[in-house]
Amino acid sequence: MTATEADTRAPGTEIDLHRPHAQPSAIPAKIAYARALAESGLLPDSYRRQPANILWAVEYGEMLGLSTMAAITGVHVIKGKPTASAGLISALVRRAGHKLRVRGDAQSATCQIIRSDDPKYTFEVTFTLDDAKTAELLDKDNWKHFGPSMLKARAITQCARDACEEALFGLHYTPEELGANVDEDGVVVEDPPQQLAERSGGTPDDDQWYVRPEPAPDSQPENGQRWADTAITQAAAFKSEAEGQKLWRESAAAVLDGRATPGEATHIQNIINARVADRRNEASERLLLHLSEDDDWRDQVRGLTTDDEAREAGEELGRLKGAGTMDETRAGRIAAAVIARFPKAAITGDDGA
Repeated sequence: MTATEADTRAPGTEIDLHRPHAQPSAIPAKIAYARALAESGLLPDSYRRQPANILWAVEYGEMLGLSTMAAITGVHVIKGKPTASAGLISALVRRAGHKLRVRGDAQSATCQIIRSDDPKYTFEVTFTLDDAKTAELLDKDNWKHFGPSMLKARAITQCARDACEEALFGLHYTPEELGANVDEDGVVVEDPPQQLAERSGGTPDDDQWYVRPEPAPDSQPENGQRWADTAITQAAAFKSEAEGQKLWRESAAAVLDGRATPGEATHIQNIINARVADRRNEASERLLLHLSEDDDWRDQVRGLTTDDEAREAGEELGRLKGAGTMDETRAGRIAAAVIARFPKAAITGDDGA
């Protein structure tokens, strides 16, 4: 890769978001990303200063088609087993093309799943308070305070295991089913760290998580640290896309003036790609939370992969709103979630955006 190839493109056009959930693509980039992110004080306890756990989340998220942040906040390792909220399990079932319905009250909850490849048969599971009593669950705090939600979660996960286990990728249980304390949404509120790998301490030479880039010819350390080392850390922690684009351009300039090799510039840009994608996906997911859990547009937005598809989604929203089959508030929320992931889609028209 030449210095010109390292980047002569316009800011913004270089960030490839055609995959639905871009991640660091090479092991060195993933390790550097995990090391930098592990220093964040905003992470759950099981990931804070645990780069091995973050690397596990990156890999597991890629398998599920989730961004790193979605995997970190949505997947919890309890007693050595990966678990997920009933909401995430429902999303995996629907993304596989199957229909899932759930209803319930304070006494029982029923979940139905109709597989896309066997639409004439309905899998159905009902979980009742008597079932919870038999399993000695009713004395737990989450069952005392969030009984109806716990009933629905149990029905959903049991039905999903029966109907389409292959769609769950090993996420067979919620954290609550394996003994974790959760809130009404199934989010772990007491998440003891699950150590996946030991991190060696001391100097960079004996730290298995230290990634030393190939040294650039004639480059000199600045304040005791090479520019590329500092840039790798900054690439995994910038707070706005503008900062990421600035660092992207600077990495190209660093190739020209000898502060970084072309390989290091690509390494830095890969990390920037992943963080931009994660930030956009996170923003979109926050907006999708305003839609009802059974809204089909949640999965449609998550399944978009290109700007063209995003524009087509915007046009469809406009048609539905114009025909009176979708209200303005719902259309606006969906359009905002699409734009958050694909800001270049420039969705316009009568879509509520």
